[in-house]
Amino acid sequence: LWRTLTRDTAMTETILITGSNRGIGLELVHQYAAQGWQALACCRRPDQATTLNRLGEQFPNIAIYTLDVAQQDQVQQLAADLHDHPIDILFNNAGIYGPDDTVFGNTDEARWLECLHTNVIAPMQMMEAFLTHVAASKHKLIAAMSSKMGSMADNGSGGSYIYRSSKAALNAVMKSAAIDLAPRGVKVAILHPGWVQTDMGGPDAEITVAESVGRLREILGSVTPENSGTFFDIDGSTIPW
Repeated sequence: LWRTLTRDTAMTETILITGSNRGIGLELVHQYAAQGWQALACCRRPDQATTLNRLGEQFPNIAIYTLDVAQQDQVQQLAADLHDHPIDILFNNAGIYGPDDTVFGNTDEARWLECLHTNVIAPMQMMEAFLTHVAASKHKLIAAMSSKMGSMADNGSGGSYIYRSSKAALNAVMKSAAIDLAPRGVKVAILHPGWVQTDMGGPDAEITVAESVGRLREILGSVTPENSGTFFDIDGSTIPW
């Protein structure tokens, strides 16, 4: 625990966000905190997350936690620490692109497995660890940051074997979870953030981080039991698998 929770959290809507030290994760923390939500901001090195810490000083409803999603013991410990705290939205945002030199004939097994661990297995383990927290909440929603690059139908350029396969696998995991968790009243959203001006998206991307997060929040507010498990584009439309 990097900061303590506010005392009135039982009456506050809560979102837990992984990978919250920069980019979209950081802006998710910002916008939800500004709306009065309790934001549980998780990242690997809070002591180095200067901007996130400044945000935490600005908003007392932000609590910052040390969490490497690839470390199962840390996931289990955080779930235990928050055992009596309902979580309205569990947002699996943390992810990696993997090596950017992965072309046909130049793939590295260890780095591929690292990407699959972070982008697929870790979100699954987060869902398993925090299901009771989500099921005890008002909104009962689990979201995963995917990418249109995980779509088979949208793949017209090839390449990016490691990243594409990890996001396609994540989509499969989340779709199954939408079905399996429906009896608990838990909904699932699979999200494409758009081409965003982040470290990964680059400065020439189409939309700002703030614009992307604003639209993501709108989509999250529109998820129902009927459209749970949908692969949402940033404009709210459905991306083909």
